[in-house]
Amino acid sequence: MSSLVHAQDFKDVSPFLKNVQPDSIRAHIKFLSDDRLKGRMPGTPEYQIAMDYVISRYKAMGMVPAGENQTFLQTVKLRRAKVDKEGTQAVFVSGSSSKELAFGDDYVLYPNFEEKNIEANAPLVFAGYGISEPEFGYDDYAGIDVKGKIVVLVIGAPDKFASTVKAHAMNKTTRLKTALEKGAIGVIVRGSSMGLQYQAHEIVNSGSVDATGNMVAGLKVYGSISHPLFNMMLNKSTEEISKVLLSLKEGIPASFELNSSLQATLTSSYHDFESYNIVGMIKGSDKILKDECVVYSAHLDHVGIGTPVKGDSIYNGAHDNASGVSCVLEVARLFASLKKKPKRSILAVMVTGEEMGLLGSSYFASHPTVPKGKIIADINMDMPTLIAPLLSVVPLGALHSSLINPVKSAAAYLDIDVENDPEPEQNRFTRSDQYSFVQQGIPALHIKYGDKMNEPGKKLTEKVKVWRAEYYHQPQDEFAEENFDFDAAKKYVQLCFLIGYQVAQEKKRPTWNEGDLFGKKFGKQ
Repeated sequence: MSSLVHAQDFKDVSPFLKNVQPDSIRAHIKFLSDDRLKGRMPGTPEYQIAMDYVISRYKAMGMVPAGENQTFLQTVKLRRAKVDKEGTQAVFVSGSSSKELAFGDDYVLYPNFEEKNIEANAPLVFAGYGISEPEFGYDDYAGIDVKGKIVVLVIGAPDKFASTVKAHAMNKTTRLKTALEKGAIGVIVRGSSMGLQYQAHEIVNSGSVDATGNMVAGLKVYGSISHPLFNMMLNKSTEEISKVLLSLKEGIPASFELNSSLQATLTSSYHDFESYNIVGMIKGSDKILKDECVVYSAHLDHVGIGTPVKGDSIYNGAHDNASGVSCVLEVARLFASLKKKPKRSILAVMVTGEEMGLLGSSYFASHPTVPKGKIIADINMDMPTLIAPLLSVVPLGALHSSLINPVKSAAAYLDIDVENDPEPEQNRFTRSDQYSFVQQGIPALHIKYGDKMNEPGKKLTEKVKVWRAEYYHQPQDEFAEENFDFDAAKKYVQLCFLIGYQVAQEKKRPTWNEGDLFGKKFGKQ
């Protein structure tokens, strides 16, 4: 982006940076993670309380309703599906022999969101990781025919893939869509026996949720199998299987027919309900560019009430993601307070169903309440993990587009280092709402903590690792003053504000890098 706002040109907005109010961020987090909101589960009265709170903040700062029918709301229709264990069976057939499989021990099948009753009888094919990326010299589907068949996969990606490419390739939706495009009717993934037992309990008792009309339509069977069943399907020795897996890791596909089949019967039950995204706008000042929008997003939902831990069953989600919502509210307040608004409009979008699989953001990005072609970028704020001074950041996704330029400019102005992802194995790029925008061809980023600390020899990722074990998706993620660094929150808001401000002022909209994977796959949408 050639004419970006340079650090010395931040003088027009630098006085406003001082107006970031840690006390406001603190108050938002405290309210949204209070016990009376019971973990902000979509479809509950408590989620409605959180919605009402956000809308009241939007109104107080003078934001314009940008949802449906001149409201702040966008309806997202959700479907919770459970598996009827008694109506679900699977038989593995090899030659003249057959083995009836035990649900929860040998396999689990996930509910089908389109058909309540499924019957499938199809040959099995091993398709490695289930990745088809010829431009990277790797295609698990090359040389095999999977039409009308069920593919058996292992989770992973070749070591040669960059972390964000690996995260994309390993993403569940990507794997399922790829299999469907190749003509498969089902996908079976190698899991673990312990994991299968947990998944079986959840699938039968709690089910899973998807956005109706937004799932991977067409696949009849999706499930996981135990290691022993996987080995039986491959019909190879332990040594031979190890060689196959090593070949995949080294970037050499190893796909082949399994000369066996799976007979499956699946019964699902449904509960349909509605939840909502919240959309507010601060209109831009340029008579032409004001029709374009820079999105700030954060997910309002958390996981509700669950298994008690240390006597507490309310999963408050203070860090995840009351903190991100609170920071978006403060960023929006800064924009609203500017005497001269930026050229482009600012869209603050609080999405639902992130914890259920990025459902709210996926729906908004594919069915936005403003013209799709007018959304030029997304800055997502999800669990910034404000537990230590903010000395360095990782701009997940920004390296794929020109968004890296405003990130570097803003970070330099605030004396924050920009680092590469210190935890690529976490696959964070595809695990939050910015990925929904990327899949619609919209450049997006997610600012996360870096590794730099003010203690010599210490790494923030090590501190976060300890923190994550105690707090992440636990009832202990609740508001407590000692669990937050509000100076870091202030700096985080300032950084995200300056990034979006530059994008909103720049004449040219952000562009994907030449030859970039995501630009080539999604950029033409």
